[in-house]
This record gives sequence, C-alpha cells and structure tokens, in this order.
Amino acid sequence: MIYLLIETLGSWLSKQGIYRYVMVFEQTNFRVFCSAVLSFLCVLLAGKRVIRWLSLKKIGDTAEFNHAELNEMMKSKANTPTMGGLLIAGAIFLATFLFGDLSNDYIKIGLVVLVYHAAIGGIDDWLKLTAASRASGSRQGLYSWEKLVLQLGLGAVVAYFAYSAGSAGQTAAVDEAQRMAHVLHLPLQRTYDPPAFTPNSSLIYLSWVVYIAFMAVFMAGMSNAVNITDGMDGLAAGIAAVVGVGIVVLCVIVGTESIAQPLLVPYVPSSGELAVLAGAVVGACLGFLWWNCSPAAVFMGDTGSLCLGGLIGYIAVVIRMEYVILLMCGIYIWEILTVVMQVGYFKATKGQRIFKCAPYHHHLHMSGWPEQRIVARFWILTILLTAMALATLKLR
Repeated sequence: MIYLLIETLGSWLSKQGIYRYVMVFEQTNFRVFCSAVLSFLCVLLAGKRVIRWLSLKKIGDTAEFNHAELNEMMKSKANTPTMGGLLIAGAIFLATFLFGDLSNDYIKIGLVVLVYHAAIGGIDDWLKLTAASRASGSRQGLYSWEKLVLQLGLGAVVAYFAYSAGSAGQTAAVDEAQRMAHVLHLPLQRTYDPPAFTPNSSLIYLSWVVYIAFMAVFMAGMSNAVNITDGMDGLAAGIAAVVGVGIVVLCVIVGTESIAQPLLVPYVPSSGELAVLAGAVVGACLGFLWWNCSPAAVFMGDTGSLCLGGLIGYIAVVIRMEYVILLMCGIYIWEILTVVMQVGYFKATKGQRIFKCAPYHHHLHMSGWPEQRIVARFWILTILLTAMALATLKLR
C-alpha cells in the first residue's frame, strides 16, 4: 500500500519537497526489512492479548495421541492455548499489505493463499479444540479428505492465476524472458548460455495443465508437511523462520535480471516482490517464537502451519526454485516421509512399526531425547540445509 501510494503520488510529493524522505520505500530490500520488523512487532505486541482471548474461549490443546506413552510424556501441554496461527497469519497479511506492491499479481495471489489456508486451518482447529465442540460430541475437525480437497482446489485456482501472471504482457520480443516463469528448473541445469545469456535450447517449458497440477500438489504437500512437523515447542516456527530467510534471498535473485542471468538461474519478472511476503513470514515466525519457545504459552495449530506451508509451496513454484526450497525444507520433508513410511509399513505388516512413533520428532522424544535438544538440533540442521541449498546456485 505504501509503495503504491508513493508511486501514485510521486509527482505531487516531489513538488512538495517530500519525495526525498519517502523514496527509500521504492527499494525492495528496504521494504523487505520493514515487512519483517512490522510482522515481528505485531506478533510480539498482540501476543499476550490473543493468548488471553484463546484461553477465555477455551481453545486449548488436548495433547492426546494414539500412543499411551506419548500421552503421558506430553500431558503437561494439555490445555495450552492453540490457534495461535491467527497471530502469524494476521501479522504476515498486515505487513505485506502495507509494504508490498499491491499492483503486483504475485503479491495479490500470495495474500489469497495466506488467508485461504489460514481459514482452512482455523475451521479445523475450531472444530477440534473448542470445549463446546468436545462436550457436544460433534465431529473433531475436518476429515483428512476434506482438507486435501480444499487444499488442492485452492492450489488449482491459484496456479491458474499464477501461470497467467507469468504470461501477462508477452510480446515476441520478450516472450523468451517471460517463459522463464514456466520453465522446469532442474538441479545443476544452466538456464542461460553465456556470454549473451540466451535461454538454453534444452529447457523444458511446462504447459498450463502441468503447471497447475504441479503447483496444486506442491502447495498441498508443503502445507501438510509443516502441519505434521508442528508438534514441539518452537519446532515448526523456528524452521519456517530459517527457510524464510533463504526464500527472501532466492526471491531477490530470481526477480533481478542482472543477478539471475549471471548465476544461470531463471529470471522471473516481477517475482522479486515476493521477497516482501517472505520477509513478513520471517518476522512473524520470530515473533511467534517469543511466545512458542519452551515452555510454550501458545501453539500455532493448523491455522498457522497450513498457511506457512502453503506460502512456502506457492513461492517455490512461482520463482521456479522447487528443488532448492525442498532441500531447505529437508526436516519438513523427512517428518512427513516418516509418517508415510510408518503407516505404509504398519498396514503391510499388519501391526509392525519402523519407528516408536511418527512423525520422527516423537520417535526421538520417546527414545530419550529431551524436547529442547530435538528442536535445537533440527534448527541447526535447517540452517545447514539452507546454506547448502543456496550454495547449489553456483553449481551449474
């Protein structure tokens, strides 16, 4: 909003001698910083009031699992307010709305992704966790198939508009550059041939059908991966903060032609603005850690985890950096894989298990690892994975 106002009123501000005081907001990097700071402060300052409201509404975690030993280990967390993702989603939306370029299609679509996923998670949390719902014996949250249908449905709609945004304004002269928004970016692949930086002749471009299907599945997968990882104080939020920093860097690189082409990675016009959205994610997650660090005063619930995963998946596909961001999200991917492995093996062997409990952080906890050690080490691994992922940009 601020950027749009300055762009619209630029001539008038110059005549009044005010423009020099606000021109810094035209710099994307500065707005990324402002977005991160504002979202952090929003969560920090609103946290106590929201937690009190959630407590009054009795929106507390039941800390119940299909495992008696784990229930005993986690019973101290019972009735901790959840649905704290309202703080995360609200802060990201406000910061992006104020400091993002609202004329940018990718930003507008990103805000839709944020609100829609938070709404799905919020409905699920409300049905599962309110005392009124439990007392009445009504259904405990959305069914898994309902959530998946809603996620895939949104993903398909979002992907259609994202594909269209990458095709907007194409002419014969800029067609090749615009088509980079739809290229299949493979590991170690050179997108451009130096020194003229013409697009590599071996590139594969995704049709609109494949692009839509790919984005829908990728977003649903990432949102569910973050959701499954959210099981310990500070775990999901801390990982998202680290990954968010990496995504900010990627958005700046991919959205800047003079940086993307020398690195031989796709240049996606207008995608650099998504760094503002990613910056808001970083700030909101760091602010949430203030309240969610051990012992947690609030949990993010599906409201927060689904919107964080949805945003990560959406940005990854738009900037054509899926494999890089998958590497950054290695912990999220491993966590959801352990659940798939456990369920598949349990059914195939009719009752045997690979892990003591899935996802993997519960297996480690039941193996004697303190919760704080698991969280800290998963944070460290994510930092290393993010550094490795960014380093792959130099390997062509």
